[in-house]
Amino acid sequence: MASIFTKIINREIPGQIVAEDDHHIAFLDINPLVEGHTLIVPKKEVDYIFDLSDEEYVALQLFAKKVAAGIKAAIPCLRIGVAVIGLEVPHTHIHLVPLNDMDDINFSRPKLNPSAEELSQTKEKIAEQL
Repeated sequence: MASIFTKIINREIPGQIVAEDDHHIAFLDINPLVEGHTLIVPKKEVDYIFDLSDEEYVALQLFAKKVAAGIKAAIPCLRIGVAVIGLEVPHTHIHLVPLNDMDDINFSRPKLNPSAEELSQTKEKIAEQL
């Protein structure tokens, strides 16, 4: 069964896509820790990040680096935090989280619940920087 991320990649369900290339996609987390919280996902459905080939792993990180620069330019923050947890969806993904405080990347705190319009506005701000 396809992961929810594969369904976004295949446009079977909507996603606020900020960047995409032939092998990767970046879209906003619908329940972000902070505004601009973005997921970086390989289009190839692989559950565990360290099961990617070396080439796929490096390409994913380079794509994440490019998107992180766009997020930092669009969302006021000190830097972009990176987290790879991988337990909630069985499809490799990297969380990019704008940071102004260490607590901004605390996954045990309550998540935000932005409206579809707020997510769309954030997507546009980031996409314009990429």
